[in-house]
Amino acid sequence: MSAIATNLQAVQRRIADAAKAAGRRPESIQLLAVSKTWPLSHVQDAAAAGQRAFGENYVQEGAEKAVATQQLGLDWHFIGPLQSNKTRLVAEHFAWVHSIDRLKIAERLASQRPADLPPLQVCIQINVSGEASKSGCAPEEALALCQAVSRLPGLRLRGLMAIPEPTDDDAAQRAPFRQLREIYEHIRAAGMPLDTLSMGMSHDLEAAIAEGATIVRIGTAIFGERNYA
Repeated sequence: MSAIATNLQAVQRRIADAAKAAGRRPESIQLLAVSKTWPLSHVQDAAAAGQRAFGENYVQEGAEKAVATQQLGLDWHFIGPLQSNKTRLVAEHFAWVHSIDRLKIAERLASQRPADLPPLQVCIQINVSGEASKSGCAPEEALALCQAVSRLPGLRLRGLMAIPEPTDDDAAQRAPFRQLREIYEHIRAAGMPLDTLSMGMSHDLEAAIAEGATIVRIGTAIFGERNYA
């Protein structure tokens, strides 16, 4: 068994344990393997171990991997900041986008989604920590943005995403995830049929699952520490 396959099993056990501790079904939580900066061979190893959903932060890298693995039937999720001049590649090669933070990006994705592909599944990114360096719309803008995105052709609004400020404190980890869940519940109460909370990474997936995550985005715990040099 490869190291990646072993790591996948360990992450799946963490997800199952966290789900059971929260009184949830483990199968209600999807594992998204974040393969940014890692070579195609790592994706192939994870796919051989049964992993089907992969996340990428960089448009060109992700599109190239999606094309190279087309015969494997993988689901590719774009989870990074998205600029207007890069939306076409995402619209053409990804199944999901987690990081819509303004209407202009959603409109471009909608207009550029090929007619022969299923609707692009999308989440609205919320800046729950209020960090100037983080992408995401303000919490008070989320409902209006969801309503506008839900009316666009070629897209299917699924839910919300957040990347809170990292912390090792358990209570501090849970607070922004709870805030995102409360925004999600408010938007659902307003009539939006959301079903997805994309939150939680390698260091805080247990806190995210305790607060209702349905997709956890895991990179380091599967592929190892990244070297950006």
